Amino acid sequence: MAETDNHQRQRRELDQKIFQTEAQQKWLLARFGDHVAEREGYQSDDLHGIHALRYYLMQKHHWTPATVLALSEDELRFALLEEREGWTLPPEDRL
Repeated sequence: MAETDNHQRQRRELDQKIFQTEAQQKWLLARFGDHVAEREGYQSDDLHGIHALRYYLMQKHHWTPATVLALSEDELRFALLEEREGWTLPPEDRL
């Protein structure tokens, strides 16, 4: 019984680490979107975070809204590899 409890605890801890990593990756992508929105001079309050990245890709590659909305976060990260090169999280956003 103790071994089962230990296994369950280890599984929950692993799940927690996975979910925390996924959340951190999403947060970093959103902060990069804020950077792109500022760099590109987007005026709309709705164009921040991940929405700004999708809009940027639409403008840059002439992709349709349906195309960019269908991209997963992993695909967004891949599509933005060159743009993200050299970018670092601003000190005020580091937790």
